[in-house]
Amino acid sequence: MMHSFLQQVDNHIHFVHAPEQTVTGRVVRVVGLTLEARGITAPLGAHCQVESSIQGEFIDAEVVGFQDGLLYLMPYTEPSGVAPGARIYIRSRHSMIEVGDALLGRVIDGLGYPLDGMGRINYSDSLSMAGLPINPMERGPIENILDTGIKAINTCLTLGQGQRIGLMAGSGVGKSVLLGMLTRYTEADVVVIGLIGERGREVHEFIHKTLGDEGMAKAVVVASPANISPVVRLKATNRAHVVAEYFRDRGKNVLLLMDSLTRVAHAQREIGLAIGEPPTAKGYPPSVFALLPRLIERAGVGKNSFGSITAVYTVLAEGDDRSDPIVDIARASLDGQVMLSRDLADAAHYPAIDLSGSISRVMDNLLSPELFQAANRLRRLWTLYQQNQDLIQVGAYELGSNPDLDEAIRLRPEMENLLQQLSEESVSLGKSQDELKKILGDG
Repeated sequence: MMHSFLQQVDNHIHFVHAPEQTVTGRVVRVVGLTLEARGITAPLGAHCQVESSIQGEFIDAEVVGFQDGLLYLMPYTEPSGVAPGARIYIRSRHSMIEVGDALLGRVIDGLGYPLDGMGRINYSDSLSMAGLPINPMERGPIENILDTGIKAINTCLTLGQGQRIGLMAGSGVGKSVLLGMLTRYTEADVVVIGLIGERGREVHEFIHKTLGDEGMAKAVVVASPANISPVVRLKATNRAHVVAEYFRDRGKNVLLLMDSLTRVAHAQREIGLAIGEPPTAKGYPPSVFALLPRLIERAGVGKNSFGSITAVYTVLAEGDDRSDPIVDIARASLDGQVMLSRDLADAAHYPAIDLSGSISRVMDNLLSPELFQAANRLRRLWTLYQQNQDLIQVGAYELGSNPDLDEAIRLRPEMENLLQQLSEESVSLGKSQDELKKILGDG
């Protein structure tokens, strides 16, 4: 039986095993992020171990490609100690992920090892990393409103259980704060949080400042910061989805938060370019544009409406470019998006949600006709004011010229009060809708 343990050497984690398999190949070259090997036959996704020159140690790696008798492997850590002719062992030919109720309240890395210092996790089951696709004819409809505790979303961008939404923004406009509010205030049985490719310090801050003890009690955090191998970052992404699917298939309403989808795309880009994929838009290889829709489709309402995964994917609009290819593919694949505006953030309007660029595509199925019309009316008045703000502020607009704009100017303070909210404040769906009706004179 193979035994394994973690060992800390020179500030790097090495995976030390005592493999029983016979040698099946040897390293012939190291090129950038990949190891090239001959004499080994293994499928894509197979988990291998590469012999290190440090006595008794092996470095774990995954098969990411092959060509003309060469096998490409990407190590989970820095391949220090790997020499020409290093022996390779196959550890597993299949990518399986261990799951179980013991994950609740825990913080793990992309390989399933605990990061919280709370000891070993007693997993009860294992599932395929690829998940089990649901027949679209058997997937339940989105028909139950999800209370997020955020007024702007509850009223103008109403979400449903099982919806997939994108949180799209440039850097420094309050994306992380809004994500934290969704984590704390959204009604869900289980919260699964994937922190992929972000700064390492944010993991500790998110858990202790954003979630707290109460939030962690029903949460599972999968963290794989930017300094981790891209193949492990992708495994962390898949692990978070598998954990969410595990609880969904037990009838739970799961909130899946992925921060960020852009960093997932970056990880796939690193792997694709390393094995020779041709770059396309902004250097992204074709595999990126196949990966993202496949991930997003794993969320949603469960089979025959049994359980649900409501997914929030943050998307970094680099340089505030809303035509970025990752923003485009996310917008096309998701059930709506919440756009954050730098202009609103600069004006200390938080959350800086830009109604003119945001949409919930299932909203009309969730609300009564009266509430849906009221939400659209407020969106129209808010957008009309924003479009004419410069004219109004310099005094170039004469009252009476446009009745709708006159109403937008009159209701501007009340609309701002509805759309702004302190991060420590939670407002229920019912109170949010009452405030909307009161502003428009329908309450």
